[in-house]
Amino acid sequence: MKQVYDITIVGGGMAGASLAIALSSHGLRIALIEASPLKVDSVPNYDDRGIALALGSQRIFAALRTWEGMEEQAEPIRHIHVSEQGGFGFTHLDADEEQVPALGYVITARDLGAALLARLSRLPDIDIIAPGRVQWVNIEDDLAHIGLQEQALCARLLVAADGGNSFVRQQLCFEVKRREYGQSAITANITPGRHHQHIAYERFTRNGPLAMLPMTQQRCALVWTVRDEMAGEILSLDEQQFLERLQQQFGWRLGRLQRAGKRNSYPLSQLYVPDAIQHRTAVIGNAAHTLHPVAGQGFNLGIRDVAALAEVVLQGIQSGEDPGSTTVLQRYQRWRRKDQQQVVQLTDALVRGFSNDLPPLKLARNLGILALEGLPPARHLIARTAMGLTGRLPRLSRGLSL
Repeated sequence: MKQVYDITIVGGGMAGASLAIALSSHGLRIALIEASPLKVDSVPNYDDRGIALALGSQRIFAALRTWEGMEEQAEPIRHIHVSEQGGFGFTHLDADEEQVPALGYVITARDLGAALLARLSRLPDIDIIAPGRVQWVNIEDDLAHIGLQEQALCARLLVAADGGNSFVRQQLCFEVKRREYGQSAITANITPGRHHQHIAYERFTRNGPLAMLPMTQQRCALVWTVRDEMAGEILSLDEQQFLERLQQQFGWRLGRLQRAGKRNSYPLSQLYVPDAIQHRTAVIGNAAHTLHPVAGQGFNLGIRDVAALAEVVLQGIQSGEDPGSTTVLQRYQRWRRKDQQQVVQLTDALVRGFSNDLPPLKLARNLGILALEGLPPARHLIARTAMGLTGRLPRLSRGLSL
C-alpha cells in the first residue's frame, strides 16, 4: 500500500528544504525527496560559493528559525555601488538611508545548507527520502502519484523544487520559455587589497555585468559575466594573469587584488514557467525561473515563492480546503505572478540594455544612472525592490511566523 502524504516536495535544495521547514509543525504529513544524500561537508573552504540574500530573504529565514545558524557566517551588505566601465555615471543604495541594518547578506552555500539541514533534522514530521530519485509522476483527480526506484507514494500536493532541469516539470509538460544570452558566469572568491567595507559592487563591463560581493574572512564573491567564447581563455589563465585581467575590468576601488580562489563557470540563460501550477502540482524556485545573475535576484525570488506557497497552503488547510486543489493553487499563482514577471523582465532588460555599446546608448545609460543618483525617491523604490520588500508580503517576509 502506498504511503499517502499531504505534501510531497521533490528537491531537497534550498527552496525545497525551506518549504519543508515552513510547512512543518502544522499537523501535516510531509515527504522531502532528494536524489543525492542530504549532507554538507563540515570543513569550510576558501572557495565556498557565496550567495546574496536580500533582506526579505533574511527575514524569512529568521521566521523559520534557521537564521540563528547562519548569522555568524553571513556578511552584511550595507552599501551597493553601481557603475559602468568607461562611463561617468554611478549611483548607490545605502542601508542607513533605508533605515535597515543591511540591504542584504552574503553567506556561503555550504553554511546556508548546513543551517537548513540542521533545522530539518530536528523536525520529526518530515520524512526525508534521500537519496531517492523520482522515476515517474502521475497526477490523478484525487492524488499525485510519485514513483521512486524502490517505492511509490502519493500526495495531495506535489511541489517540484528540483532545479532548472526539473524532472517533474518535464514529466508534467509545463510550458517553459527560454532565452539564451551567449554569456557565461565566472565565479571565484577574491581577496582584495583593501577592506570591502560591506560594499557590494555591480559594474557593467563591455562583456557583461561584474559583481563583487562582501564576504567573511575579508573575501569578496566574484560573479563575472563574459561572452561564451572568452570563458575558456579566462579559466586557463594562471592566478596572477587572472587577477590582472579582472583588475582591468573592475578597477581599483578595492586596491590591488591579492588572491583568487578556484574558478568555475556556467552558461547563462533565462528559464521561465509562465503557469507554475497544475492540478495538485506547483513548481517553485529554479524549477520555475532560472535567471541571469545580474542584480542577484534569482535565489531570493525562489525563497519568496516558498513563503507565499506555505502561507496559501496552510490557510487553505485551516479553512478545510484541499491543498492540491486548483482553487488553492490559483491563489498562490495570482499572488506570485506579478513579482515573478517583474523580476524576469528586469533582469533581462538589464542584461540587454547594458550589452549594447553604441555611443548614444552608452551616453543615455550614464546620464540615466547619474540622474538616479540625484533622485532619492527613485533609489528608495529600487532599494525596496532589491530587498524583496515591495508588493503584498507574505508573513514570513515580514519576519512573522505562520
